[in-house]
Amino acid sequence: MYDGQWRDWHPYVGQCDPCPPIKTKWYVVPPNQFIPFQPMNLPQFPLDEALRKGTLWPALYSPYPSRRTKKA
Repeated sequence: MYDGQWRDWHPYVGQCDPCPPIKTKWYVVPPNQFIPFQPMNLPQFPLDEALRKGTLWPALYSPYPSRRTKKA
């Protein structure tokens, strides 16, 4: 499920850490971080689909990942 909205981060792993290290952490960058203003005439979802997805504009859609699924 890796796409342009996912980023990875490799935290520092110290020698004296008491817990097993997590070598790679993943986070999602929301699409509104890349659109500084709303341009005119953006394409829109149909109303029933917009209510399911939580936004009217496909450019601002970001799915909520399930914690139960593995990321590739």
